[in-house]
Amino acid sequence: MVAGATVAFVLALGVGGPDSVNTGPRMDALRVGVGMAAPDTTKVRRKAFRLSEAYAFRVRVHKVASYATLPLFVAEYAAGDQLFKKSDAAPAWARSSHGVLAGGVAGLFAINTLTGSLNWWETRSQEDGRTWRTVHSALMLLADAGFAATGALAEEAEESQANRKLHRSVAVTSMSVAAVSYLMMLKPLRRD
Repeated sequence: MVAGATVAFVLALGVGGPDSVNTGPRMDALRVGVGMAAPDTTKVRRKAFRLSEAYAFRVRVHKVASYATLPLFVAEYAAGDQLFKKSDAAPAWARSSHGVLAGGVAGLFAINTLTGSLNWWETRSQEDGRTWRTVHSALMLLADAGFAATGALAEEAEESQANRKLHRSVAVTSMSVAAVSYLMMLKPLRRD
């Protein structure tokens, strides 16, 4: 008991600490496991992440909405192509569906931008796949801007062939950027 009290007293005084100068026995030599250098073979453990239930819900909504992306693009392109080639002589289905499909694209991108942005923010400190998710997000935001520009050019597209070409070019470019970003998140291509 006296030896235990002596050791406690010596430790409390800081004898053998980094600021002491030859005032007594080196207590560092008595340490077992505390403050010891880790062996070189020790692996650094990854930080644990706990994602919210809202994250899981947003992922489900994001994925389900994403399944409509490519079919919506194909339908929109088909209707737009008829309008581009035939203008006022385009089939009725193309004239009536082009605006509705454009609204569908806008709604789809509104939902996926909201859910994707919130999920990206929640996983921002998760290192695995962060660059891949960030590139996907940046590409989709670029496509969002392109679709907004396409909508802004829609009325002017009816005025001349040059405006129609510009509208189509911006729309096809935006769809291409979005399709590449969509495909990069599918299982065989995804790098998480």
